[in-house]
Amino acid sequence: MRSKFLLAFAFVMATGSAALAAATGNQIRSAISDSTVQGNMDASGPYAEYYAPDGTIKGKDYSGQWSVEGDAMCFAYEGTPKTCWNVELNGDQVRWIKNGASQGTGTILRGNANGF
Repeated sequence: MRSKFLLAFAFVMATGSAALAAATGNQIRSAISDSTVQGNMDASGPYAEYYAPDGTIKGKDYSGQWSVEGDAMCFAYEGTPKTCWNVELNGDQVRWIKNGASQGTGTILRGNANGF
């Protein structure tokens, strides 16, 4: 019995946390609107973006549009098609999920923390 517990504990530690449920659309909107998220995406590296209540995304040298569709957050940047992500929330921490796999993480800061 002890070995099963240790194996389960090792799995939780290796994955960083116990499995979290995806956030609902209302939870995403409440956490993200009028907030800055700073973090790291696996494919593209560090990011910091402000998500204005009117659906505008503001980054250091770019802008775009964000929306919540169903239980996913969608992003549209100039010259790229809209993409949607499931979101896991834990306090001020966010995890971006695409095709069932974590693709990045971030920390939520209230307001336009970087003055974008």
